[in-house]
Amino acid sequence: MTARARHAVAARIALAVFGGYGLAGLATAALALALPMGRADATSTATMLSFAVYAAAVLWTFGVRRLATAALGLLLPALALGGLVWALYGGAG
Repeated sequence: MTARARHAVAARIALAVFGGYGLAGLATAALALALPMGRADATSTATMLSFAVYAAAVLWTFGVRRLATAALGLLLPALALGGLVWALYGGAG
């Protein structure tokens, strides 16, 4: 394996681990705030669903051809979820 290929794999691993973690965390926060149930139930449900989000993020990162596409595929939903959390939690006011 060439050095370039090793770096490409290492970059995908880092993106999958850290980007997937961030996306799963934002999904957990958004779902916990948005689910129409009690606070404890919403948090538990959101946390359980976050494992599926994390797994999907890892699969996405290694499933697409280009690293930039993988990064965009994690960044855009993360921005959307971050905006949703900001809006649901009270925004700037």
